[in-house]
Amino acid sequence: MSYKTVYKEAEAEQVIQRSRFITHVSPVDSYEEAQAYVAMIKEEYKDATHNVPAVVIGENQELQWMSDDGEPQGTSGPPILRMLVEEGLTNLVVVVTRYFGGVKLGTGGLVRAYSGSAKLGLEAAGICTVTDGYVMEYLLDYSHLAKINNAEQQGDFHIIHTEYMDKVKVTIGCKTEAEGLVIKTFNDITSGTCELLSKKNEKISEKVVDSN
Repeated sequence: MSYKTVYKEAEAEQVIQRSRFITHVSPVDSYEEAQAYVAMIKEEYKDATHNVPAVVIGENQELQWMSDDGEPQGTSGPPILRMLVEEGLTNLVVVVTRYFGGVKLGTGGLVRAYSGSAKLGLEAAGICTVTDGYVMEYLLDYSHLAKINNAEQQGDFHIIHTEYMDKVKVTIGCKTEAEGLVIKTFNDITSGTCELLSKKNEKISEKVVDSN
């Protein structure tokens, strides 16, 4: 089963009517991890007027939580959470920090400011599809690396990390159904000289997609 989440931790900022809005976004795997992230942001910005969190967890968005953190009820946390759910996102946490600038935004202005700030954070983080798959580590000769990089463009696997040693260690991710094809590709390119160091069942980021 696959789901959409943010690709990486990110930060975004904007100023609206002299109020400073700072958004932090991060992928998480559990509610406890999300709460720890919220606590970290609140500690870092403990002098802020508000730190508004929203969390969605579970492949079917089973757990949803937010807080207005002192803003008028329904003007900050709920619109952020609603946007995350409507975008089909899960396993992420968003915290929008506000430093009040002296100008009241009104109910509609607050909703637009918080949801817009959250959207900027999502755009900075990027959106990816996470699916069941394998993470594999291969050891191969430098002479084969260019062809491996070219083969990645076919979309059957993506390179997560490349480590340059006496030989090249390439860590890749692929969908479950592509496992056999990927192993064959590596064997064909290297004429069977590559070494499969490890293969683990993991959730993998299949691709980055536009968040709009």
